[in-house]
Amino acid sequence: MYQKILIPLDGSALAECVLPHAKAIASGCDIAELVLLRVVEPPPTLGGEAIDFVALQDADKEAAEVYLARIKAELTAEGFDVSYQMLTGRAAEAISEFVQQNEVDLIAIATHGRSGLTRLVFGSVADRLIRSSPVPILLVRPRGYECQA
Repeated sequence: MYQKILIPLDGSALAECVLPHAKAIASGCDIAELVLLRVVEPPPTLGGEAIDFVALQDADKEAAEVYLARIKAELTAEGFDVSYQMLTGRAAEAISEFVQQNEVDLIAIATHGRSGLTRLVFGSVADRLIRSSPVPILLVRPRGYECQA
């Protein structure tokens, strides 16, 4: 049923809570590929000329690359076929566009479970994906902020 699962990660342990679920589905469905995706959002341009925004974004990209390579190595060691992509942009929009262009069958993503003012201020990537995704989405809401891997 599923051949390619997209796993968006933001670099947090909370986001990684989706990995055991994705691995279980991949094992049970004979998945061809797990795709890790990290979207690096552009830094805000407020703050004046004293901040080197290009250097800041380059550092974010470098950290994302190291992070994705580590997760890929761990999953590959467990026998999964894994690739990864890094994009720059707004997370929900970049994920949706990636899904449409790369024949993804399922998105597996952890939700931070924000509500109230924090949800209003930071938004919800998962919420936006639910409204725009052409493929099924597995949402994992970790108990509190503790990841049970």
